[in-house]
Amino acid sequence: MKITVKKYKEQVIEWPKSGCHIMGQYDDEKIIVYQAYRKEIGEFAVENQFFGGEFSLNRMTWIKPNFLWMMYRSGWGTKEGQEITLAIHLKISAFRKYLENAVYTSYDQTEGISHDEWRDELENSNIRLQWDPDHDPYGAKQERRAIQIGLRDNFIHSFAKNDILLIEDISAFVKEQHEFVQHHQLENLIIPAEKPFLFNDETLNKKLKIINQYAHGQ
Repeated sequence: MKITVKKYKEQVIEWPKSGCHIMGQYDDEKIIVYQAYRKEIGEFAVENQFFGGEFSLNRMTWIKPNFLWMMYRSGWGTKEGQEITLAIHLKISAFRKYLENAVYTSYDQTEGISHDEWRDELENSNIRLQWDPDHDPYGAKQERRAIQIGLRDNFIHSFAKNDILLIEDISAFVKEQHEFVQHHQLENLIIPAEKPFLFNDETLNKKLKIINQYAHGQ
């Protein structure tokens, strides 16, 4: 895997306990996001290094930079249709473009506009954004919020072929680490090394509600 990993127990003590944070692994070029698919879609993506075949370009797809949130969503790769876990090395410029164009799925998370304005923006947007409770390895909710981003129409076409630097199948790694979770051996659990991400753009950070604490970014 072309992913830096670190013991969960060492990371969790450094992570913020609350607030909205884009937790992920990133550098100046890329940020790693995760998705889980059935075998046919996952294998095609890894073999061809783009999304095609049975992957639908006509429905919204959700990306998540937070590994443990993806594990919660997919049941560590045990849920039907989510057996193949993909680590997608996404261009940081594309990630920024998504969030600049994103509209919150819930009006409660929106500030400064009326409900009607929000509804119009949501209907016309091809990027959806929401903050959900983060989760620990067992699936328990945390006070910290994790981000997920939904893409459709022109953005999903761009994501599927143009915005990706590398697609890795990390299903074997997920299965291996899930064993430690199942046996309550978190001292042995290794996950991708993650830290909060922050844009060098106060307006965008404010829109995203991300906090200028522990964070570094673009």
